[in-house]
Amino acid sequence: MLTHKTLVPPDDVSGMSAADVDEFRAEHDVLKALRRGGHDVHIVGVGDHLTDLRETVEEWRPHVVFNLLDEFCGIISYDHYVVGYLELLRQRYTGCNPRGMMLSRDKVLTKRVLATAGVATPRFSLFPFGLRFRAPDRVEFPLFVKSATEDASLGIAQASVVEDMRSLRERVEFIHDEVQSDALAEEYVDGRELYVGVLGNAKLVALPPWEMDFGALPADQARIATHRAKWNREYQAKHGIRTGKARGLSHEQGELLSALAKRTYRALYMSGFARMDFRLCADGRILLLEANCNPNLSKGEDFAASAKSSGIGYTALVDRIVQLGLAYMPEWRMFAEP
Repeated sequence: MLTHKTLVPPDDVSGMSAADVDEFRAEHDVLKALRRGGHDVHIVGVGDHLTDLRETVEEWRPHVVFNLLDEFCGIISYDHYVVGYLELLRQRYTGCNPRGMMLSRDKVLTKRVLATAGVATPRFSLFPFGLRFRAPDRVEFPLFVKSATEDASLGIAQASVVEDMRSLRERVEFIHDEVQSDALAEEYVDGRELYVGVLGNAKLVALPPWEMDFGALPADQARIATHRAKWNREYQAKHGIRTGKARGLSHEQGELLSALAKRTYRALYMSGFARMDFRLCADGRILLLEANCNPNLSKGEDFAASAKSSGIGYTALVDRIVQLGLAYMPEWRMFAEP
């Protein structure tokens, strides 16, 4: 099992608070599920070099590496290099392949690819890191400003929705200064926040749509998945924010969400598993907001909960991801001796 060295779970979490366990909850849950499934697991914590990973692969010869790494050297867009390294070692792994990771991590590139695949996304302007702010020629407010590369709602707050040029400039500069990445300003689209998980390599399975219910969030606040809305337990309890199975969707809407999720998955050359984030507008439009390779696998999170609602228990889900990793056909396996 491959993860960041600071997220290697302890053997015993009894006596630890939920907030403390949250730091490594996915790693803890996956490790337990792997062992329940009868797998012999060796944990490798990676920092800023790959020596331990290479030595473990060469000495231990694992059937598959369960990849839980979501960054390398502190840079999220570098995680696909680690998976590429595994391919150079001719080592099977779980989750997305390097090409799918590279495409989906870049939100602007994702939009450009999906424009040719018939998947609608919000209109946008890009503000490159390291360049002075230049007001776009054509802009319609409100806009939603976020990092063009980071995920897990990093840098997203209520202030991310801006109503005028001054606020746009301030938020773009905030992303540049605090997140150290390009800033992406999208049209803000009000509506229902829906998530659709996908499992598979060539043959795909879309999981039931899941929804973020913003509960009693004040009317003057935007319905967006801010960092606090996604990760702060006290904030969630205060406003009644929760996620659960999407209710009230028509059969046609459910079928369209499933089709769009699979189309996105294939257009971005994804493999293993992913989660697509959509916005269902009042006028019936469905826009893709994010395409997330290797989403959070914590037992109670959206992906696992959606899988459970379709009859795939957590241990079975983790094992299915293992089997997909074993079955994936990278280029090196096409030329390997039988």
